[in-house]
Amino acid sequence: MKLRSLFATCLLMLSAASLSTSCAKSGNEFAQLYKDLPFDMPVVARPAIPALSVDLTDFGASGNGIDLNTQAFANAIEYLSERGGGHLVVPAGIWRTGPIELKSNIDLHVTRDAIILFDSRIELQHLVKSDILGVSNNKFESPIHAEYAKNVSITGGGVIDGNGQDWRPLKREKVTDNEWAKFVASGGSVNPQGNMWYPEANMTFGPRVPGQASTPSLSSGRPTLIDIRECENVLLEDCLFQNSPFWNLHPLLCKNVIIKNVTVRNPDYAQNGDGLDVESCENVIIVNSTFDCGDDGICIKSGMDEVGRRRGRPSKNILVDGCTVYHGHGGFVVGSEMSGGVENIKVTNCRFLGTDVGLRFKSRRGRGGVVRGIYAENLYMTDIVTECILFDLYYGGQSAVELLESGRETTAVDIRPVDETTPQFRDIYIKDIVCNGARRAMHFNGLPEMPVENINISDCVITSQIGIQLNNSKDITMKNVKVTAATGEPVVTNRVENLVIE
Repeated sequence: MKLRSLFATCLLMLSAASLSTSCAKSGNEFAQLYKDLPFDMPVVARPAIPALSVDLTDFGASGNGIDLNTQAFANAIEYLSERGGGHLVVPAGIWRTGPIELKSNIDLHVTRDAIILFDSRIELQHLVKSDILGVSNNKFESPIHAEYAKNVSITGGGVIDGNGQDWRPLKREKVTDNEWAKFVASGGSVNPQGNMWYPEANMTFGPRVPGQASTPSLSSGRPTLIDIRECENVLLEDCLFQNSPFWNLHPLLCKNVIIKNVTVRNPDYAQNGDGLDVESCENVIIVNSTFDCGDDGICIKSGMDEVGRRRGRPSKNILVDGCTVYHGHGGFVVGSEMSGGVENIKVTNCRFLGTDVGLRFKSRRGRGGVVRGIYAENLYMTDIVTECILFDLYYGGQSAVELLESGRETTAVDIRPVDETTPQFRDIYIKDIVCNGARRAMHFNGLPEMPVENINISDCVITSQIGIQLNNSKDITMKNVKVTAATGEPVVTNRVENLVIE
């Protein structure tokens, strides 16, 4: 093994020893988050990674940004896996690669001056079965992925770049005239309506022929940047994840997940460019991280419609603390795919700066599932484009801004039978919110047959253009909530039962 590999091993061993000593002295590093927690949650610890370390260059890799290193990554991971696991050190450089599969007991240690750059050439991609948007689909393999693994981590402070501009379609309305002209001039195809650009040339826009398989394309098979599914003991720490083809970070059906001190970036026009989607996971800690996205920032999901209900795996026991969200359709979001249920979540000490919505809860008829036991406190928001707090049970796939611009806000009066497809949002506690600038302070838009219920809001100061609009809501308590609205009544209600304002 090369000398630099031995040196890297020594550094990692010293770092691990220092970390172990620190944790031993202070107890669990997240102990403060468990203080006065309103629900029971197991202590989440870091993955146990063996001390063995190898350098990616020992397996023939080149960081010149040109050579393809897919096989070098695979060989290094296999080498570590055969020896029980360890750290794969990615040194300074630009490491172009196809998909990377992580295995149990492996830490992908991307050093600070290293960039892993995903190669988007379609001949390097493989279609796999996956769950995206809550349903089973074919998509291309994610740039970094793991399945049924234990003790998996990505650390080191480097950059993972998904080359998403080669994959994502673009809505005309999301960019300026000059930006649109640049995309069109770069190649690709524009749909007949002239409102959507696709990265592939010679796109076929006609109807699909029944029984004829469609040819996979980059835009139709976009993967998430990081896809971790059915794994246990997962750590994402310190790295910058950016420019994803689809969602950025997607832990699915995982247990014991730590996301700490990461940065997630996508252009604000990135189609489906969510920052973090935690789906049907339990025992999750998300701390001190920053999100600047083209869609929802921090989002909790649990599958869509019948697939999610049949899976029956709620997202639960989740702590979010000290995070910042810039651009995004929502700062902290639940739904709309929440059919397996969401419960036991606490969100504290976060900043939402310029998001479309601050706290965003969304679903619609047909989803089913129950969202309950959500606690949010000490949140600070500025320049919120629509609502500081939003419950929307008529979500139709548009962002809150797109819905506002369309003028199609829905408040239905028809009452339908309640069954397993009826979504429920209840038992939610929000306090100590300061919002300086929103279009509307709050909007609760429940279903007539299933109002949003037992929503408790206290000690909030909100400055907005419009006050509070409550539709189809029940058992709503607002205590010491100060809303300074430029126009209209402070609180407007429509089919609200048992509203208490103190």
